[in-house]
Amino acid sequence: MQTLVAVREVTKEIMRKNPDFFPIQPFDYRRLLVISLGTGSAKQEEKYTAKMAAKWGVFGWLFQRNSTPIIDVFSQSNQDMVDYYLSVVFQALQSQDNYIRIQDQSLTGSTSSVDVSTKRNLNDLINIGQNLLKAPFSRVNLQTGNSEPVINGGTNEDALKKYILFPSN
Repeated sequence: MQTLVAVREVTKEIMRKNPDFFPIQPFDYRRLLVISLGTGSAKQEEKYTAKMAAKWGVFGWLFQRNSTPIIDVFSQSNQDMVDYYLSVVFQALQSQDNYIRIQDQSLTGSTSSVDVSTKRNLNDLINIGQNLLKAPFSRVNLQTGNSEPVINGGTNEDALKKYILFPSN
């Protein structure tokens, strides 16, 4: 969500012709570089099916097998929709190379929790981050909504180095 707010704020300032911003046209997203670094999300498990959910009443959506489906669905869909929306906008404006989203979506156990700060968990998170740099650079497939590796896209580290060492503008 923060990435969407940041893009909106920059766009507003450009439209207001704020002199602190370079003179570009609104929606010339080729002049922007958005790097969205996620904090990770829990591995998407097939906890629920449409067939199961069809039988739930109000309480079924609130409590189901030691989880809260309505909160799970809301949280995950919020993250996914922001990434999908920004991917659509940048691709529609032929600026897909200017939107980079790096997010681990396979966290489990303590690493998926926001309040476990043990030395072991922090070290595990460092290792996850280092492995994420080596993972294939991915982008949302607008047909499926899934994040897929970019052909010849290299790794996340390659994508970041491309813009840090050799910015296009």
